[in-house]
Amino acid sequence: MEFCLFTEPQQGYEYDTLLGSAQAAERLGFDGWFRSDHYLHTGPFYDGLPGPTDAWTTLAGLARETRRIRLGTLVSSVTFRQPGVLAIQAAQVDRMSGGRVELGLGAGWYAAEHAAYGIPFPEKRFGLLEEQLAVITGLWGTPIGERFSFEGRHYTLTDSPALPKPLQERVPVIVGGGGKTRTPALAARYATEYNIPFTREENIRAAFGRVREAAERIEREPDDLRYSVALTAVVGATEAEFQRRAERTGGGADRLREVNLGGTVAEVTERIGRLRDLGAARVYLQVFDLEDTDHFELLAELVAPFR
Repeated sequence: MEFCLFTEPQQGYEYDTLLGSAQAAERLGFDGWFRSDHYLHTGPFYDGLPGPTDAWTTLAGLARETRRIRLGTLVSSVTFRQPGVLAIQAAQVDRMSGGRVELGLGAGWYAAEHAAYGIPFPEKRFGLLEEQLAVITGLWGTPIGERFSFEGRHYTLTDSPALPKPLQERVPVIVGGGGKTRTPALAARYATEYNIPFTREENIRAAFGRVREAAERIEREPDDLRYSVALTAVVGATEAEFQRRAERTGGGADRLREVNLGGTVAEVTERIGRLRDLGAARVYLQVFDLEDTDHFELLAELVAPFR
């Protein structure tokens, strides 16, 4: 199994703190460092000060200041960037990182951040996601010297040189969510990884099964995809330590235990074992307190036996 730290910088972290957490993730042996792509803090527990950071600007910086860990978004919203621009950005950061970038892409959901920064937020966005996936993978997959054109309902590209190319032959593309029909179909067609976030084990099992079935319908080998989960991780060496961390992160202890990776080391170790049995090849450990390095170290020790 692979384990990545998954951060929420919009809650109030500047670049230096993000860098420190990424370098800690690398030092402690995590496989990747991922961040959300938001421009407004979420939830009443955080004030968002000093303000948001841009996901791809952050990743460009980290690309030059880390050496091993995978870097990516979970997930970028299709409302924020035109697909041609995002393809260029991600390809450039991939080259800057030596081939360590992954692109998570989603339809977006947070209307308030769009209103706050004047970003259009159409009511129907799934079509945008489908076309962006087609455009980005099409641009990257066009051989050098050839041209890429696309005409859809939302985007038109004409005779694009489809440059620059990522350093990786195939940048991993992550598609996620709990949709029962369209999301599995998109993951099967375009993704290298399917991710299901913040849900119970029975829902994880069902979601993985739907994606496998969708892959089979288009004659793609289901095991060609990686299956992953994203869960909030709040762990304590003791019950008292877990309760303290749960209070600091604003998450209810009961909810963390029921749905996410919350509890003592023994409890969370048992749940990760069950996730492995469900077919999860990667787990994104969502952490909110990026200055709690003791927590990072505890998480690294906990997951080491599963790697």
